[in-house]
Amino acid sequence: MSVLVTGGAGYIGAHVVRVLDRAGHDVVVADSLATGRASRIGPTPLLHLDLASPDAVEPLTAFVREHRVDAVVHLAALKRADESVREPARYYAQNLGSLTTVLLAMRAAGVRDVVLSSSAAVYGEPTTAQVTETHATRPLTPYGATKLACEELLGWAAAAGDVRAVSLRYFNVAGAGWPDLGDEGTTNLVSILVDRVLRGEPPQIYGDDHPTTDGTCVRDYVHVLDLAEAHVAALDRLRGSDVGHEVFNVGTGTGTSVREVVDRLEEAVGHPLGAVVLPPRAGDAAGVVGAVDAFRQATGWQARRTVADMLASALEARRATVGSA
Repeated sequence: MSVLVTGGAGYIGAHVVRVLDRAGHDVVVADSLATGRASRIGPTPLLHLDLASPDAVEPLTAFVREHRVDAVVHLAALKRADESVREPARYYAQNLGSLTTVLLAMRAAGVRDVVLSSSAAVYGEPTTAQVTETHATRPLTPYGATKLACEELLGWAAAAGDVRAVSLRYFNVAGAGWPDLGDEGTTNLVSILVDRVLRGEPPQIYGDDHPTTDGTCVRDYVHVLDLAEAHVAALDRLRGSDVGHEVFNVGTGTGTSVREVVDRLEEAVGHPLGAVVLPPRAGDAAGVVGAVDAFRQATGWQARRTVADMLASALEARRATVGSA
């Protein structure tokens, strides 16, 4: 099978590309390289293109036809929730615009199967300890709202008979499958903690009086390699099926507190880190954990890697690029 991965030169995308390649698929990538790096994907054919640009449909269609693409994994998007609050119009233009381009190119080239990178941010402030796919969607940021809008667009495209689609709502992605594919940003808890430790700075914990077991926020963390494998499982589900548009959570189904993550990090480095407790941040939910039974039952996929695995691999990857502290 030939698969186009949009945003394939990014952190998650490069893992998806490598997992697909090792599973025997032909992979091609479209990426603006605004945050991705071409070196992540080696010799994989790359179309350097901003998918949200007004003239992107024609070159993407030609690329899809040239490589006889059978399916698309769409990851290309802006993803910083805090930034989206400051620049909502840019996030809508980029995230909805890129998906629109992909769907128009797919239709022109006769490609039907697509897996969308969505987000647990569509849920907003959960009202239950474990969030199922039927939980109300009330995004708190423009980022989350654009992901929900992308899901809705896919639903309409599926109803029109244009696509068979799966939207994967990720929770907190961390770790590295290979040292050269580590997360170079500092936008989630694991990457922030690892970055601080390697710079000799203490971890920061925002609030220790939340209504959780140890007072710190609880989240569902999923290893990026497990997540990449989930995309392959979603593509396999689409092949030869009659599904229209399905939505699934992707996580472990188990919550880990911030304090527990810090404890695991101390174990990984072999010494206390002197975590500093700061006031809680506005808008931080006490606990967000995904119910993941639906995706497991539909595909057989299940997360296999632990928070300790995520931390160890993130440390190894960051040390490989910036050196040990």
